[in-house]
Amino acid sequence: MGADSEDDPATFHNEGRHAPAGASPLAPLPDHRNTSTAWWQELWRRHAHITTPLRQRGLECDIEFGLSAYLVHVSLPDDSHLIISPPQEPPSNRPPGDPEGWTVTRQHRDQALFELIYDSIPSTDPNAPERPEVRNGGSASYVIEAIDQQLSQLGLLPTPPSPTGLPLVPTAPQPRVPEPLDHADVAQTAGPPLNPASDVDRSTAYVYGDALLALTDRLNGTESYAEAAALLGQILEPTHGLLERLGELLEAAGEKAKEAEEDDGFDLSYDLADAAAEIRNLGETLHVAEDRMRALAPPQPHRPTAPRAHAPYLPLPALPTLQRHTR
Repeated sequence: MGADSEDDPATFHNEGRHAPAGASPLAPLPDHRNTSTAWWQELWRRHAHITTPLRQRGLECDIEFGLSAYLVHVSLPDDSHLIISPPQEPPSNRPPGDPEGWTVTRQHRDQALFELIYDSIPSTDPNAPERPEVRNGGSASYVIEAIDQQLSQLGLLPTPPSPTGLPLVPTAPQPRVPEPLDHADVAQTAGPPLNPASDVDRSTAYVYGDALLALTDRLNGTESYAEAAALLGQILEPTHGLLERLGELLEAAGEKAKEAEEDDGFDLSYDLADAAAEIRNLGETLHVAEDRMRALAPPQPHRPTAPRAHAPYLPLPALPTLQRHTR
């Protein structure tokens, strides 16, 4: 994925350091000489779907070079660390931050510790049994969930994730998204089938659309960039955000269409899978938008400028008198 044309090289340095009051803190950013370079900032941007959820959990992250590709280094409270790595031997042909799979290990520099937490990289050994994680591919959501589970068991997660996967903003409650309804609930609450040509009861027909509309109204009404960033994160957060969940919904709908075992069902499943991929690509493109929103500062109050002082007008010099010559 290419760099966003609107990205400012200063975005990394502003991220999380000038957050308005009330913003939920993230773990500190890396602090070394490479962070001021454009190439490193681009690598950080490409890995934000991994680093941002972990920083929201209080874990410090950095980008380092491994054997043949860049990886994410995560510091843990017990002085051990996580290595979140794409394929190294042989290296991946895919761009940084978007590999075909991830490996997560927990290691310690001074102890004989090497613990495999997650591995979705396809094995190069044709005789090796396939690991269940391989079907997850390069999805970041499964990586974060595996890390959450393991570090929670070890008591090494500084900030447990909120139910939405985001730090909560203390200034206002988060919007409530209705729970999914099962078939029995729909039969009891929705009443008779709706006629598309007639008026519909929006209170029962479009509960999820109305929840998103309420989120939009809150964002329009807020005066805090911190709250606006948190509301935007409800959509863009890479593991629990609306775009990720929408992609999962479309994929599930595609699998359901296949069950018909008809040509049109298979065609529909392919269309839905393509739509899910486009939604995830959109999330990848906008994954730093929340941090950029949080780093914005409110406009300074306008101060009227004093009128410019003019130099005093000086009298014009007297014109010389003309002398008439007579013959």
